[in-house]
Amino acid sequence: MRTSNILKVALATVLLSSCSLFKNYERPADINTDGIYGNVQSGGEQGLGDVQWRDIFTDPQLQALIEKGLANNTDMKNADLKIQEVQYALKCAKLAYFPNIYFNPSGTVSRPWDPYDRKDYSTSTTYSLPATMSWQIGSIGSLRNSKKKAEVNVQQLKNAKQAVQAALVANIASMYYTLSSLDEQLALTQTTRDNWGKYLEMEKKLMDAGQANLAAVASIEATYYSICTSVVALEDNIKLIENSLGTILGETAGHINRGALSTFKTPAILTTGAPISILSRRPDVKAAELELASAFYEKNIAASQFYPSLNISSTGQFTNALGGGAINPGIMIGNVVANLSQPIFSNGRIRAQYKISKAEMEVATNNFKQAVIAAGNEVNTAMVELKGAEDQKEFIGQQVVALEKALDATQKLYALSSTNYLNVITAQNSLLSAQMSQIKNRMDAINATIDLYQALGGGAE
Repeated sequence: MRTSNILKVALATVLLSSCSLFKNYERPADINTDGIYGNVQSGGEQGLGDVQWRDIFTDPQLQALIEKGLANNTDMKNADLKIQEVQYALKCAKLAYFPNIYFNPSGTVSRPWDPYDRKDYSTSTTYSLPATMSWQIGSIGSLRNSKKKAEVNVQQLKNAKQAVQAALVANIASMYYTLSSLDEQLALTQTTRDNWGKYLEMEKKLMDAGQANLAAVASIEATYYSICTSVVALEDNIKLIENSLGTILGETAGHINRGALSTFKTPAILTTGAPISILSRRPDVKAAELELASAFYEKNIAASQFYPSLNISSTGQFTNALGGGAINPGIMIGNVVANLSQPIFSNGRIRAQYKISKAEMEVATNNFKQAVIAAGNEVNTAMVELKGAEDQKEFIGQQVVALEKALDATQKLYALSSTNYLNVITAQNSLLSAQMSQIKNRMDAINATIDLYQALGGGAE
C-alpha cells in the first residue's frame, strides 16, 4: 500500500473515533462555592492569599531563617527532584507521537580456500544497509490522553512542592514566634520568682522577729520553688524548640536569633478574596482537582481501548544481496505495512476496566467537593480566631494598664507603711497574670494569621 493510502486509513480511523476522547478536563459545573467561607465573606478583590510570605512575615531575622529553610530543607530538595522525574516521563509521553527508527547495517565477505592451491577462487562481498521505522499509534485517543495525564502528573508534583513550601514557611514562622513568646514568658516568670524570693526573705526575717509563723513561711517557700521549676521548664522548652527549628533548617542545634513578639504586625489585608480563588491557591484543594483531572484522562484511556489500534511499519534498504545472488551495484528495496486491529472479544476486560475508571472518577469528584468544603471551613475558623484575638487585644491592654496603676498605688501605700507586703505581691501577681494573657493574645493573633496564610494557599505564586 502506498504511503498516502496509509495516511488516509489513519485519518479515517481518527474521524470514526469518539470526539469525547479529545476533550480537555473541565471543572464540574456542580461545584458550588457560594458561601464557602461561612459568615465571614469578603467583598475585597485582593486577600491574604494574594500576599507573599515576605509581606506577611516582615521580621528580617525571620525572613533570613525562612530563606535558609527553603534552600536547605530536605523535603524541598526532594520535591524538586520528583518534579524532574515526572518531567522526564512527560517528555517520553510526548515522544510517543513519533516513530521509532532503527539502522542495522550488515556485510559479508566470503572466499573459498583450497589447501592444495588447485584453483584461484574469487572473493564474494555482500552488504545490506537497512533502515526500519515502526510507528505504534495505539488505540484512538490513547496517546493524547496519556500525554495529558503526564502533564497533570507534573502539575501534581509542582503543587506538592507548593504544599511543602507553605508548610515549611508556616512551621518556621510558628516556631520563631513561639520562641519569642517563651522569651517573654520566661522574663515575666523570672520577675515573679524574684518577687517571691524577696517576699520569702522578708517573711523569714519577720518570723525571726516573732511577727510571722512557720506555716506562712513554708507556704511562701513552696510557691517560690514552684515558680523556680516553671523557669527551668521554660528554659528547657526554648532549647527544645531551637533544636527542632535547627532540624527544619538543616543545620546543627544552636541559638536562634529572634526579635520581640511585639514586633509582629497583623497584615492590613485580612479579606479572603473571591470564594472561587481558593480553588487555585490551596495545595490540598488543587491536589484534589488534579486527581480528578488525572481520573478524567484515565477514563478516556480506558474508553480508547474500545477503538481500533493502528500500527505502521516500513523498511527500506540498499543491498546487493537479492535472492541467491549478488548484484553490483546494489539496489533499493522498500516495503510498508499497516496493521489495524479492532478488539472484539476480550472476556469483558476492557468494559470492566472502563467501569472501574468511571467509578474512580466519581470518587475523585466527591473528594474534590469535600476538599472545597473543608477548605472553606478552615478559612472561616482562622478568620473567626483572628477576629477574636483582635477584639480581645484592646481589652487586655486596658486591663494591663489598670493593673499597672494598681501596683504603683499599692507600692506607694507600702512605702507609707499603710499596707503589708503581701498586698504588693498580690498586685504584682495580678499584673504578671494579665501580661501573660497579653502574650497569649499576641500568639493567638499570630497563629491565626499563620493558619489563615495556609488556609488561603500559603501565598501561592
